[in-house]
Amino acid sequence: MQEKNSLFLPERIDLHMHSTVSDGTDRPEEILKLVKEAGIELFSITDHDAVKACTSIREKWKKGDPAFITGAEFSCKDDQGKYHILGYGYDLKASSIHELVRTAHGYRMDKVLARLDFLKKEFGFVFPEKAIEKILALDNPGKPHIGNLMVKFGYSESRDIAITRYVNKCTYKSKYLKPEAAIKGIIDGGGIPVLAHPAFGNGEQMIVGKEMSRRLDRLKGFGLQGVEAYYSKNTIKLREEMLAFAGEKDLLATAGSDYHGKNKRVRLGDTGCKNAAQGPDSLRRFLEEIQDKILM
Repeated sequence: MQEKNSLFLPERIDLHMHSTVSDGTDRPEEILKLVKEAGIELFSITDHDAVKACTSIREKWKKGDPAFITGAEFSCKDDQGKYHILGYGYDLKASSIHELVRTAHGYRMDKVLARLDFLKKEFGFVFPEKAIEKILALDNPGKPHIGNLMVKFGYSESRDIAITRYVNKCTYKSKYLKPEAAIKGIIDGGGIPVLAHPAFGNGEQMIVGKEMSRRLDRLKGFGLQGVEAYYSKNTIKLREEMLAFAGEKDLLATAGSDYHGKNKRVRLGDTGCKNAAQGPDSLRRFLEEIQDKILM
């Protein structure tokens, strides 16, 4: 056990970002360089349903680079709604983590094929076989990749229009990980499960007040340990509510930007947390919990 005065308590942290392994535009090694240039002292790459970028960072990291902790963001759904569950500090060799990745990746590939088939049947959008093979060879293809493909072959003027006007009309009944399975897998892998952007649910919702309280109680019953209280889209009011819930329900707090490179208008390090070392108790407790999981 480290002495309290020897704890690594960074000021600038960003624990939510995506690389080209999922739907970001920067390669893992580029993110490492950008994080260093931005003065971020502790970071994590949390690709959707993938850990390949974390393996890459582990291999490329050298003394003097910003401190790093493994991360992932698992897309989940059950009869109560959709959730994005972040996992931090897991063992990269843990079988439970790789099982989650394999399962989620299989669901994702089924979804991509269904969407491409829908675009062909519904709108007559046909893509060259090599272009489709390239999409299917990606680590984690999704709507942004299909949208970009539509722009490239002249079916849409922009990726966003391609997604909202065409791709989102596909009513394929997607399969998802159950939140309890993701949480258990993260814990079994030695990690800490955290609810991503809680107020925004799967990214497009607005969940607050009693509904949020019930959601947190339910997920905590599965083993949830934290909430992403500091987040780039959070207003001060939303942040304060999540910090209050963290205190009330004995949950840890984290901070993340949800950086995607050029795929989102979010700056690296834009978490709303100016100094993590002087943050609330729930954030400090998270930093204390991960001390032996940090690469530094």
